[in-house]
Amino acid sequence: MIEVTKLSGVKILVNPLLFEVVEETPDTVITLTTGKKIIVKESRQEIKNLVKLFRKDSFAE
Repeated sequence: MIEVTKLSGVKILVNPLLFEVVEETPDTVITLTTGKKIIVKESRQEIKNLVKLFRKDSFAE
């Protein structure tokens, strides 16, 4: 799971394996494979870096 911040300031954990699309419009919108959309404060690049760390940690175990 990775931690992201919703526009309201609430921090949530999301499973990056469910990410279908991450786009900046200009807010960052994460679309999950379920069709749900989450708008977050982090940039697309920050999300990309968090996913890379998640995958690196997953394969290290």
